[in-house]
Amino acid sequence: MLLVFFVCSLIYGLVVGTFSMGSQLLAAPVKIAGGLLVSALICLPSLYIFTCLSGSQARLVEVCGLLAGLLMLMTILLIGFAPVAWIFSQSTESLAWMGTLHLVFWLIATIFGLRFLETGFSHSNARSHAGFHTWVIIFLLVALQMTTALRPIIGTSDTFLPTEKKFFGTHWSDCLKGQDDGLGSRSRY
Repeated sequence: MLLVFFVCSLIYGLVVGTFSMGSQLLAAPVKIAGGLLVSALICLPSLYIFTCLSGSQARLVEVCGLLAGLLMLMTILLIGFAPVAWIFSQSTESLAWMGTLHLVFWLIATIFGLRFLETGFSHSNARSHAGFHTWVIIFLLVALQMTTALRPIIGTSDTFLPTEKKFFGTHWSDCLKGQDDGLGSRSRY
């Protein structure tokens, strides 16, 4: 499952990189694959704790398998969206539009991945889903913040990673207002 996740995320990242071309053809795939994997690893301990607190008998290896399944399903769905993303990346110059489009695709893929994870959680004899629902919020926040921590994913920059720290809400608000964060005209996302 992790191999499929890596291949799919690298392919989707390559499509994302076609918007800006140049160094983004390598940077975007690395940032997308790495960002999703790091987000999952950061959230794995809390998922396992919530799984245990729910009364589930799932072992850590089973929880890891479910999380790998989440990543795999998300990235397979992103591959399905890749042709649409590519056609827009070749026909628009709007960073805000491309950022929004990729976020919508990511959100749809994440919803389906989380449904898969919840089904697996249900089969582990969990008595309560409150912990799982709390974890979903944590995972979404971590993954969204990762988009800002690894910026730019769509645009260009002189540096691989940003030099300043920002909360994702602030960053996205600045991008939609058209404020430059000092990285250049196509560097906001």
